[in-house]
Amino acid sequence: MGALKLLPMALAAATLAAASPALGQCRLCDKPTTALTQSSEDAGLELQIQTNLDFDRLIVGGSGQGAALVRPDSSTAAQGAVGMISPRAMVGSALIHGESGKVVRVELPRRIDLYSTSGDGRITVDDVTSDLPSLPRLDSAGNLTFHFGGRVTVTGDADGDYRGDLPITIEYP
Repeated sequence: MGALKLLPMALAAATLAAASPALGQCRLCDKPTTALTQSSEDAGLELQIQTNLDFDRLIVGGSGQGAALVRPDSSTAAQGAVGMISPRAMVGSALIHGESGKVVRVELPRRIDLYSTSGDGRITVDDVTSDLPSLPRLDSAGNLTFHFGGRVTVTGDADGDYRGDLPITIEYP
């Protein structure tokens, strides 16, 4: 049996579609400022990743194909050649902050690729899911927390450490 270690997926690739563009400053002005000017209709929308989706270590037996599943509710499942998922596997979680009571649109990819840290291997995470409601809305404090998970598919010859980006897009519709 081989151990396959999957490092946390870096989620720095988040996209904030509602943020207004940065405005340049006149160098000839008398009183320069460093404040960002935003209109009230484009009020800031922030995404903070609180925990990365991390499959940690998988125990793979043989050379067949297997899968490990980490669900948004933190439950896990192993299939096929994957005999066990480490109890340290973690579901990803994120916090959206913006204008209170507003509806937001959140896009998660259905599939991403993870690459080995040595550069010679690739595995896939698919079935990316979240616990977001069908119509996500920021609460009275302007916050919305959600969890996300997915399924990684591996073969017995995929030993190594793997990383990847999970781009998340959020915007006001």
